[in-house]
Amino acid sequence: MRYLTALLLMIGLLLGNAPQLRAQIALPSVQLPDAARTLPPLPDLGNQPLIAVGDTLAQARLGRITDILRTQRDRIEPDRNGQPAVRGILIATGIDDAMIARAQSDGFKLIDRDRIDGLDLEIARFAVPPGQSLARAQKRLAKRLPDAAIDADHLYFASGPGGLLPAAALATAPARSSATPLGLIDGGVAAHPSVAGRVEQRGFASGAPTASRHGTAVASLLIGNGAVRGAAPGQSLLAADVFGTDPAGGNASAIARALGWLAGRGVAVTTISLVGPDNKLLAIAISRAQQRGMLIVAAVGNDGPAAPPAYPASYKGVFAVTGVDAKQRVLTEAGRALHVDFAAPGAMVLAATGAATAERLRGTSFAAPLVAGRLAHHYPAASTGHIAAAVTALVVEARDLGKTGRDKIYGHGLICGRCGGQ
Repeated sequence: MRYLTALLLMIGLLLGNAPQLRAQIALPSVQLPDAARTLPPLPDLGNQPLIAVGDTLAQARLGRITDILRTQRDRIEPDRNGQPAVRGILIATGIDDAMIARAQSDGFKLIDRDRIDGLDLEIARFAVPPGQSLARAQKRLAKRLPDAAIDADHLYFASGPGGLLPAAALATAPARSSATPLGLIDGGVAAHPSVAGRVEQRGFASGAPTASRHGTAVASLLIGNGAVRGAAPGQSLLAADVFGTDPAGGNASAIARALGWLAGRGVAVTTISLVGPDNKLLAIAISRAQQRGMLIVAAVGNDGPAAPPAYPASYKGVFAVTGVDAKQRVLTEAGRALHVDFAAPGAMVLAATGAATAERLRGTSFAAPLVAGRLAHHYPAASTGHIAAAVTALVVEARDLGKTGRDKIYGHGLICGRCGGQ
């Protein structure tokens, strides 16, 4: 309960002068779940090689990053922390004409200047000086423009199996429901019968929208209605494809633009089952979306508990979701983020993977939409004055797992335990 109050206080701070939320910081009286319904702590795993598993996941993560940097070196390079980012590009926010002139005088070429109307946010993209590494240029421009937020255009990856599908399989019908659509930032969505006719898509990368296995799976777990049933069956969906066919897709600037589109359309709940590093532009975009009443649900990732904190799940106010197996044990590969708020089924989850296919999938990616769908049930329209009641209702709905009360592994507990074909 203390965490929930802190979450609401943080949202209040984000909203600054919004008087309607200040009154919500003191939560209404709520009957929390009976402690007798909680499950006992997980058994001691004894001699199971948890460290070895963690080492294996960490090695896999580093191997994946190394492979991307090697095979896509013409489009991607490491930033000053070794994280993959768009080659030769720096992004800046909080910048004016004088700052741009200063950067250009130091050899940074202005590529474009864009305004994200839904977030009231301006972005400037600079090309680094010829022959200079991204890491060196990042430090140099940040020192040159200390009052601006400077960062690389980091890449974010799906926290589950992905892959592109034939373009003909893309679901392109506009959303038709009169209710506020849910939001999804991921790959494109295929026209599986469970979602067809209720998905409006927009691309934010080269070749987008293009149907993908991952985006289709997450969409079906959100709004699927039929053989594949989501947590919010029959709802409409606005799907932002930030990957397309671009090897450097899934970058921070694409996600920020996608958030602007969704915020401009009044989306109340958005799912982001992508993971990557902390990024200044992404942090600002998330904050601006939250100020407009959007609640964001994100997966903690599948790189294991020893991996660095995953973003955007680790940002304040974002609902970080982990996955559990059929015995309601946290997935061994689940990350922790800086906080974990809820758990949901993340193993053997039935999801659509193409226009005519469905599979049993595993990963925290597929737990996040189940929580988002239930959150949307309590929070159908973006309204800062209703956030407290919606969050409280979701906490009450959660089934306590692990230690009694909120804990660092399962958060407030299990949501949608019978969802995902469980």
